[in-house]
This record gives sequence, structure tokens and C-alpha cells, in this order.
Amino acid sequence: MLELSRKAAGIAPSEIRIMSVECERARGINLAQGICDTEVPEPVQRAAINAIRSRQNSYTRLDGVPDLRRAIARKMRDYNGVNADPEREIVVTAGSTGAFYSACLALLNPGDEVVVFEPYYGYHVNTLRALDCVPVSVTMHPPRWIFSREQCEQAITAKTRAIILNSPGNPSGKVFTRDELEFIADLAIRHDLFVITDEIYEYFLYDDNEHLSPASLPGMADRTITISGFSKTYSITGWRIGYAVCDARWAHSIGYFHDLAYICAPSPFQHGVAAGLEELASDFYSGLADEYRAKRDLLCTTLEQVGLSPSWPQGSYYVLADVSALPGSNSKEKAMHLLASTGVAAVPGEAFFSEGGKNLLRFCFAKTDADLEEACRRLSRMSVAAASH
Repeated sequence: MLELSRKAAGIAPSEIRIMSVECERARGINLAQGICDTEVPEPVQRAAINAIRSRQNSYTRLDGVPDLRRAIARKMRDYNGVNADPEREIVVTAGSTGAFYSACLALLNPGDEVVVFEPYYGYHVNTLRALDCVPVSVTMHPPRWIFSREQCEQAITAKTRAIILNSPGNPSGKVFTRDELEFIADLAIRHDLFVITDEIYEYFLYDDNEHLSPASLPGMADRTITISGFSKTYSITGWRIGYAVCDARWAHSIGYFHDLAYICAPSPFQHGVAAGLEELASDFYSGLADEYRAKRDLLCTTLEQVGLSPSWPQGSYYVLADVSALPGSNSKEKAMHLLASTGVAAVPGEAFFSEGGKNLLRFCFAKTDADLEEACRRLSRMSVAAASH
């Protein structure tokens, strides 16, 4: 009898996508998925269109077009403090997800344990599980999402192969401090571990928080795989342009597995992103942080006013809110109640924890001002006190 593989039989759809479907069915406002429906910068649009019209539509080299790799190398040097050879140490990928998947294939073996900080990004953990690796959680605690160093030490065993970081974080909005990253770097060096760091929200920073790339710390360049992309920065989530930066020993195999799965990232969009890196000045990126800080402030203030206590994010464009006051025995029931009563969709918090999160919902504020304001108006009309009875 034909049947699914053992691996496929155990998978479950992403709660982010499930809530997006439920939101569409309810004709609500989607604060669940990080779609990022703000405007694409003009140079990025123009260069992509010109690339299509000039027939730049064929396969690229498996690690990406030269102009983009060189532009990424300059950006990594100037913003991240990381030196990378664009010919040997940068792989352009089908989004940061493609970079992460390819890096895991290149560096991890079945049965390897990988330390993750929860609340975690579900795609990271589910990718590990799909590759028969074992995620080991270190729990962070609100409102500033602090972790226990003792628990972090205890999470490492003889089977540990890597540590995964996401800063600024999805869904927590946590920005790891220099002190925290130096502690993690010391762990990685002492135990000879890889550090795979997802930095896609690196420009979304609030309240004087600063982004620090682990690869820039002493002794970390050779063991760190820096993953990022342009989906969020340029509002091009559907274009799928990301990258991995690492030592040439690892980049070669990451490029091989990316080629095997994706062949290459979309060619004309690579040219569009390269133009963005070349033409957009530093005030574009600082303006991005200012714009999203205003969106954060509006949403978090609204959540506070209606009794859904948010942990104000230090970065990224998500906020986790305590929704204990809403009816329901778990976060999915609370999310569905919120959607039914207000028409606003959020993601159940349990999607981001191995255990826990039943009283949390994740809201995304990467929306147009009009949509976010309407979502906040709808939330403002709800009565949490009445809803809980």
C-alpha cells in the first residue's frame, strides 16, 4: 500500500500559515504572518525590472551574481564588522530559509543536538527535526527574554554540534547583548561548536539597542555561519533573496546543497537587491528603524490599553503579548477567539515553545499604517474583562 514517508507522516502545518488562512476566511486583518506589505524601495524595483527587460533571467552561478556578492561583502564589512571574500565565502540563497536549510545539510549529522533559544522561530526547529537532528531548548523569560547561563551550560552534551541564534529575534524581539554573545562565543569555542546566526532583522532596532554579529567576535569567524536576507529590509518577502557568509570550508558545501535544492536564487531579483545595497544611503536604514518603532509603539500601547500585556520588543517587527485574560484553554483557542471577536489574526504562542506559550500570542506590526491603525481600532473596541467571562 502506498503511504507517506515516516518523516512526512509526522509533520504539521505551520501555525503562522494556518492563522493566515483563518484570517482570510474571516476577512480579517492579518497580524499573524510577517508578510511585510510596506513599499519596496525604488532602486530595488527599478533594477529588478531592468534586469528582466535586459534578459537577466537565466541561471546564475550557484553562489549568486558577482555584483550582489561583492555588495554583500561590503555591507558585511561596514555594518557587521565581518570580512568575507565574495568569491569564496558568500553564498546567495533562496531566502534566509534556503541558507539555513543548506547550512544544516552541510554541517549537521542525524542525531546531532543543537541548542536553540526559546521562544524560537518554528522553521529553525522544524528544519532540524526534518534532518533528524535534536533541538535542545534554553528558555528565555519575559519581558526582556533573559536566559539562564547555567541552563545554557547544562544544555551542551557530547552530542551537541551547534548553537542557533536569532537576533533581533522572531517572535520575541530580543536583541542579544554583547555580554550575552561573548558568553555564547566562549561556550562555542570551549566545546568546539558551530554557531548559526539568523540576522535578517538586523536593521529593525529600537531604544538604543545595537546589533552585533557573533562572527565579528574574537575567535568566532571560522565557526560562525551568518545568515540573513533582504525580505524584511526591502519588503520583498516573495522574492526569496538571502545569503550565508562563512569560512570557505563551509561555504563550498552550503553552496552545493543549495544548488541541489534550489539551483540558484531568482536572477533578476538578485540584481534588484544589489542596486539597493549600492544606492540606498544609511538614512534609509535608520529611517526604517524610526518607521517601525512608531508602528511598534502604536500596537504595544493598544495591547496594553486593552489588557493584553506586551513584552515590548527591542528589535524585529513582532511582539509577544500575554493574553491570559482571553477565554480558551490554550493559545490556539485564544487566537481563534480574538479573530472571531475582533477580526485580527495573531499566532498562537505555543508555536514558539517546546513547552509553554499557552497564554501568549504573537502579533506582527510590519503592516501599512492604514491596516495597522484599523487593527488597533478593532482591538481597542474589545473588552477583555467581558471576554473572559
